[in-house]
Amino acid sequence: MRIDLVPEWQLGHADEAAIAALLARCFSADFGGRSFYQTRQHLRLIHRQEGLIAGHMALQFRAMRLDDRLITVACLGDVATDPACRGLGIAAALLREAIAVASASPAEFFLLFGVAGLYGAAGFRRVQNEMLWTEMQGARTGATLREPAEALMVLPLGGSDWDEACLLDMLGATF
Repeated sequence: MRIDLVPEWQLGHADEAAIAALLARCFSADFGGRSFYQTRQHLRLIHRQEGLIAGHMALQFRAMRLDDRLITVACLGDVATDPACRGLGIAAALLREAIAVASASPAEFFLLFGVAGLYGAAGFRRVQNEMLWTEMQGARTGATLREPAEALMVLPLGGSDWDEACLLDMLGATF
């Protein structure tokens, strides 16, 4: 299955519009016509069928704090498979590629917010760290919040263990 890796700065207008339309078909949340939820990503993983974008995942690389320890993480976001193409293994193939890219990066951990079974099958585990983060609504900065994580999943990449007892300071908004 062919997967294109597109750095954000190379994302063309036609692909950006197609990803925005895909996200609108797949989510009830308002993306505001954007190809991303709240913040731009760093890398897009795209699968096309018959020239149309049938699957999409995005990666973001960030620094965060796990208590006092500054860590580098890869974050998965804006995951979507066209409803007409579900069940064909597109999401699983995109996730395998995303894990390969994250594993080749300096990231110690791969994070995502989600509950889909394919994440657990790929080795992610749910964690319930208390999080410090900046709320965003409609791509506008809101309040700083401190609360337990909901649907946060982690995949260790480098050999470090994730400590659920630590405060996860997102150093900004979620991804």
